[in-house]
Amino acid sequence: MQSYTIGQAARLLGVSPDTARRWADAGRLTTHRDDGGRRVVDGRDLAAFSVELAKAGTVEEGTPYTSARNAFPGIVTAIKLGDVAAQVEIQAGPHRLVSLLTREAVEELGLEVGVEATARVKSTNVHIDRT
Repeated sequence: MQSYTIGQAARLLGVSPDTARRWADAGRLTTHRDDGGRRVVDGRDLAAFSVELAKAGTVEEGTPYTSARNAFPGIVTAIKLGDVAAQVEIQAGPHRLVSLLTREAVEELGLEVGVEATARVKSTNVHIDRT
C-alpha cells in the first residue's frame, strides 16, 4: 500500500502542511512512522479522510483551486470493476470526480484506492493519469 508524507497528504487534501500536521496531532488524520522515521499516512486512510473532509466542507481559507489545463490531482477513493468497464472516483481537494473507463486501463495504470492520480477533463470526458 502506498503511503504519503504529511506534505504530500496536505497537497492532495488542498491544505497547508501545518494544517495536516495539526489534524494528525489532534488524531483526526491517522499517521505512523516509516522506516526512516518520517510521519506518513497510509493511502487508504488518506482516501477515507479526504472523502470525510469533502463531505464536511472543511477547506483551508484562501486555498486556490484551479482547473489549469483541466487537471485535478487527487487520490483514488473508490473503484468499481466490471467485466469490461470500471468506474473510478478521485477526490481532488473538495472536488469529487468520477470517470468511466475500461477495466484494462485501470489494471494497466495500477489504480487502487489510496493511490495518487490526476483526473484530466476534456469536454464531457474524464481521463485518469497515474502520478
